[in-house]
Amino acid sequence: MYAIVDIETTGGHASANGITEIAICIHDGKKVVKRFQSLVNPLREIPVYISALTGITNEMVQKAPPFEDVAADIYHLIHGKIFVAHNVNFDYSFVRYHLAAAGYDLQCNKLCTVRLGRKILPGLPSYSLGRLCKHLGIDNESRHRAGGDAEATAELFTLLLNSDTEGHIKGALKQGSKEQLLPPNLPKKDIDQLPYMPGVYYFHDQKGKVIYVGKAKSLKKRVSSHFTGNNPGLQRQEFLRNIHQVTFQICGTELIAFVLEAIEIKRLWPKYNRSLKRFENAYCLYAFEDQRGYLRIAVDKYRKYSDPIYTCNSLLDGYNLLNKLIESFELCPKLCFIQKNQDLCTSVAGSSCACEGVETVDDYNRRVNTAIDQLKQALPTYAIRDEGRTGDEHSCILVEKGQFYGMGYISHYFDADNIQQLKNYLTPYPGNDYIKNIVSNYATRYPERMVVFAS
Repeated sequence: MYAIVDIETTGGHASANGITEIAICIHDGKKVVKRFQSLVNPLREIPVYISALTGITNEMVQKAPPFEDVAADIYHLIHGKIFVAHNVNFDYSFVRYHLAAAGYDLQCNKLCTVRLGRKILPGLPSYSLGRLCKHLGIDNESRHRAGGDAEATAELFTLLLNSDTEGHIKGALKQGSKEQLLPPNLPKKDIDQLPYMPGVYYFHDQKGKVIYVGKAKSLKKRVSSHFTGNNPGLQRQEFLRNIHQVTFQICGTELIAFVLEAIEIKRLWPKYNRSLKRFENAYCLYAFEDQRGYLRIAVDKYRKYSDPIYTCNSLLDGYNLLNKLIESFELCPKLCFIQKNQDLCTSVAGSSCACEGVETVDDYNRRVNTAIDQLKQALPTYAIRDEGRTGDEHSCILVEKGQFYGMGYISHYFDADNIQQLKNYLTPYPGNDYIKNIVSNYATRYPERMVVFAS
């Protein structure tokens, strides 16, 4: 038995909106055998634009029962049946959420007439309920009302049952099938072609624009995980409706996928990615010359288009490093903005320090330049050679003087001990501290995969 459901709501996601009308048609596989329909008081205002769309006003629902009063009838009608709707995950998320609030745990197999329509009746110009019904000659005089849309969906479902010569409906209901979990506009073939390999995947909207980028240790498992659960939130429901295509890039390792994801998010700026979009180097060491000609080193926040001598994860890391330079090269803590009071300079030179104008500019700047040179020379240059996409290649990531240079794939037979030759096989990419840190942490964990180049 099938429960064909349609609802009207006050908004697009269940957790912050109410149901204003619900209609259920119980279908025995041949015809509708029972009907239920009711206005519902959502216990909140219906937005003007929603009323204009559905024709349901605040006055109409004022004396209607709240959902909890009809929840028992709805649950017993739907429970144990296959939940069918046009864009089923939307209706199911609302009904399940509000039933749960009333104390009922709805667990149903689902069928989506959008997805089934695309499979059983391919090639039509549109699969929205209104246009699909018009194309198929299904009358619906109460468009955007639960009763009219439920009846139209029931008639559409009967047509789909009778036209399903290849067993798509039966296949979607198999225990191992993920069909009922997929977004309404995403072809199952996009999921079927995903490999169980590390990589980066891209969700595209109807126009082909990338709206989300993700990384995966197993592309098929990770992409499929996006469609499990019944999160009723606005962002998830909108996100699922906008997914029309999945593409991917296979990566040799999860590390390559991590790095490529960060690069692609910065390049494409996808709508639904939040993390990594605004990641910047947090703090840096800068060197500049003051009015007297003394070179000064300071810790400051990263400034776009600036030229720092060193980047740091935090303000504390920056100050720790600067204190080490002060100690090792006898730099002036006042000129490095570490000592900020008016007391005598705490450096080794004390009253003879550069901050008092005693030590000459040339002598002091010579030590500062030595400190900067040593700092830069201490930055490592190395490659990480790891598994490739196929058995006859390696993946390779290059870090040059402490900064991420790029990555790519090299032959098993290529000897990666010449940095200039290696660069010919790698693609340069823009880096940041996030990429530098994950590569550095990986190198620390797996030193046997490193090829270190002399400074």
